[in-house]
Amino acid sequence: MAFVVTELLEPVKAFSTALGIGLLIGLERERRPDSAAGLRTFSLVAMLGCLFALLGEKTGGPWMLAVGLIVLAGSMVASNFSAQQEEQYRGFTSEAAILITYGLGAAVWFGYSTLAVMLAITTTALLYFKAELKQFSERTTPQDINSILQFAVLSLVILPILPSEDFGPYNAINPRQIWWMVVLISGLALAGYLALRIVGARHGAAVLGIFGGLASSTATTMMFSRHARHHGDLVRMSAIVILIANVMVMIRLWLVASVVAPAISKPVAIVFACGIVPGLAMAIHGWKLLGTAGYLPTPEVKNPTELRTALSFGLLYAVVLLCAAWLQDIAGDRGLFIVALVSGLTDADASALSSLRMFNLQIIPDSQAVIAVTLALIANLIFKIGLVISIGGGKLARHVLPGLIAIGSGMTGGLLLLV
Repeated sequence: MAFVVTELLEPVKAFSTALGIGLLIGLERERRPDSAAGLRTFSLVAMLGCLFALLGEKTGGPWMLAVGLIVLAGSMVASNFSAQQEEQYRGFTSEAAILITYGLGAAVWFGYSTLAVMLAITTTALLYFKAELKQFSERTTPQDINSILQFAVLSLVILPILPSEDFGPYNAINPRQIWWMVVLISGLALAGYLALRIVGARHGAAVLGIFGGLASSTATTMMFSRHARHHGDLVRMSAIVILIANVMVMIRLWLVASVVAPAISKPVAIVFACGIVPGLAMAIHGWKLLGTAGYLPTPEVKNPTELRTALSFGLLYAVVLLCAAWLQDIAGDRGLFIVALVSGLTDADASALSSLRMFNLQIIPDSQAVIAVTLALIANLIFKIGLVISIGGGKLARHVLPGLIAIGSGMTGGLLLLV
């Protein structure tokens, strides 16, 4: 008896998982009156896929799965034919979901339960957010689609064909590693860029600050500094947008550090937290003013995945790597820190990534990498303070400089605390 129970345990678990997948997808379809199938149908289809996979395994051939698929397809064709006769054609979404559910049920039997559950959740989300996805499609422009396609080229075409070998002076150049950083930064920037394009200024300064910081904090700082100069009544709002955007830079760079060099993500998080906390405190202090904001422009961010932009960043990143390795060799720690400060003025990403790369190659210890990353960010902050003063004028500077200085002082304090 115990042997029988043990023998049935795995099949019961597989069919239970398939049933759960069918119930999940079917639950979403059940709530739509125009759906061709509902809760029971999807549950049965998932178990049918699992059953035919079992039968195919026992009979020694994959043809059983094909038989089940043909039977299922035939049933759907007959159902749609009847619906057309009644002039009630429902589209093909539910039918496609049924085919996917059948395949997921079969995948569960073949041992891919986790993957099947993940795909089931993804399928349910795609079905559920129909209106939102349609709205997203309607609001995207040819430029947005062009950005997505260019990112696909950067990540799926160029990246896989690059060699993953170290060469050049100090073995500092690895084409695939360099391009991986390009893809990582472009991907984060693209996410912020698209969100900014879709959200626009409708949801206020806080959202613009968050997505502007993800896309380009420098562009956001420059844009709202210019806006504050021409619209004196919105100086405080512009100051809060700039402040939030510069807080987001630290969060974005910490996420990058967590992916590129997980071993030092904790000390980087401690240093950045010392800058994020006072920055957020200053933003929260002016939060009540956000409701009175009038028109706020969307920052003019360039396409972050344009090939020229990607090549420029990749080249800059490679040059910073070479300079950092060279100065590290002839001048020790001071050379590395000089490169971090100088290159960080215009591009904190390239400077920070070069330091993380050198840490991964064990050229520099973790403490020096954290210092270099922080110096690059502080240098970039100084550059943006210059933008605020030169473009926004004294009135904006009085409102935004305390927050930016608090961020810089916090990071400096965090660095001293760590060192």
